[in-house]
Amino acid sequence: MKMNLNSHQEANRITTALLLAAGTGSRLLPLTQESPKCLTLVSEISILGRLVENLTLQGFKKLVIVTGHLSDSIEDFLGTKYNDMIIEYVHSPFYKTTNNIYSLWMVREMMTEPFVLLESDLVFDHLLLNDMIYPDRLAVAGIKDWMNGTTVIINADQKVMGFKSDTHPSQHEVKYKTVNIYSFSSASWQKISQRLDKHIREGKMNGYYETVFSELVDEGLLSLQAVSFDKKAWYEIDTIDDLAEAVKLFPKEIYKTTMKKSLAYEVV
Repeated sequence: MKMNLNSHQEANRITTALLLAAGTGSRLLPLTQESPKCLTLVSEISILGRLVENLTLQGFKKLVIVTGHLSDSIEDFLGTKYNDMIIEYVHSPFYKTTNNIYSLWMVREMMTEPFVLLESDLVFDHLLLNDMIYPDRLAVAGIKDWMNGTTVIINADQKVMGFKSDTHPSQHEVKYKTVNIYSFSSASWQKISQRLDKHIREGKMNGYYETVFSELVDEGLLSLQAVSFDKKAWYEIDTIDDLAEAVKLFPKEIYKTTMKKSLAYEVV
């Protein structure tokens, strides 16, 4: 029997997410001195609260969180279940001296099904995940003045052709900013896990996982489809200035009527 496109997509729909939340959030001090970065409030709602609500709105059933800085606060805030989504935790004891490549490496054996990878400093409209819940995709956006960090080059078919380390304009290439949301099939994750292992064995624990993705794309071992996040609001919060801009994009009325009270407001 022939499966139609919609049925095929539904069969490949991802229901597991991985959230990296181990960092100290030093650029948000003093807000992160006694609270992890992901519990920072944006218009009375924590970053983490928005993220888990967005995932449940998209039908996710399992969330794995890598914690580090003030990990107990995160576990106390979320617990082990939100609506129908099971929540599991992995603690990184070396979070002060390692980076996200190590956090991703820590779950190399735990992630046994396709999953969506997210960073814990993002706020975004949940509808932006509509095209990210299928394997081997990467969220991107057109570069704006406030952006910095990793970018990608994509072709006319929206396939990622390479990673770049900055947002500086190029005469020969059009760059797009990575939004730090990825989705991976089991086959892709196996290749990524093996390369993560190699980097960690070589002592590269303070690096970034984008280095691994870049190597695999360059070698033709990883294929990622770009998904535009320019359609609706999103923001990456690293600094106090970022927080102020995010508040403008997400006024307090948004989500207030749909989120659980325990996640929508600051827990005392």
